[in-house]
Amino acid sequence: MVLAQQMEHIELLAKQVVEGFIIGLHKSPFHGFSVEFAEHRIYNQGDNLKHIDWKVYGRSDKLFIKRFEEETNLRCQLVIDTSSSMLFPKESDKPNKLQFAALASASILTILKKQLDAAGLTLFNDSIKLHTHRKSNTVHFKMLYNQLELLLKHDEGQKTTQTANILHQIAENIHRRSLVILFSDMLDRVSDQAELFDALQHLKYNKHEVILFHVQDSKYEVNFEFDNRPYEFIDMESGDILRMNSTQLKETYVKKMAAYRQDLSLKCGQFGIDIIDADINLGYDQVLMAYLIKRGKMM
Repeated sequence: MVLAQQMEHIELLAKQVVEGFIIGLHKSPFHGFSVEFAEHRIYNQGDNLKHIDWKVYGRSDKLFIKRFEEETNLRCQLVIDTSSSMLFPKESDKPNKLQFAALASASILTILKKQLDAAGLTLFNDSIKLHTHRKSNTVHFKMLYNQLELLLKHDEGQKTTQTANILHQIAENIHRRSLVILFSDMLDRVSDQAELFDALQHLKYNKHEVILFHVQDSKYEVNFEFDNRPYEFIDMESGDILRMNSTQLKETYVKKMAAYRQDLSLKCGQFGIDIIDADINLGYDQVLMAYLIKRGKMM
């Protein structure tokens, strides 16, 4: 709770962080996303040659111009997993995974606000708890900041996640091409992994650009760096308890986690989803800044 109090006024904190982003990047790499193909028309003398669709010319031997529906504002949906596993680590002097996601989302929200873009917010665990439409007015952004600030103090235990089902719902609810930014540890049941990959593909099939911030504590959740002594490991979502010496579990755990992370990365690559390894130990500002610089170079 002390840490949450230190991070109050999330809008002000986000503004301070974003000022550094903008100075370093000169402009936001999220700008100018929503340019959609509309139709072809016959080429007229004097038209800009760069708009000719040469693939169509190769098939038909006729010149056609690509026309676009120009959308000056980005449409962005921030999606945050609020299941109990996102509350790890408990009683720490650093933000847990959910607080990391809230702070990073607030920074992205501030960038969008500066550009007069439209933003929406979806919070979910075993069901969708909040889903707002994408708007760009000041009152709406204030409400989104308030919702993110509440996540800094969120402490509701034993909430499971239904990530695959939720992503299918989101794909159907967002009707216009948008940028979907997902914050999740992606810790679903092993038996649900195929469904999870199908849900990610569903978002791409509906022509959304998808960015996945895979939020984890790499020290404990990836590398399993616990001291060599007995522990009581408690599943934060189910409450199940496993009592065991950490060294008995480490080798098997690390191998399975590495295999899952590699599989997730490969699937995202196949689907054209940008996946970011968001280690909470690095700090949300450093993770976000590194990604924005990478994205800025790609655009």
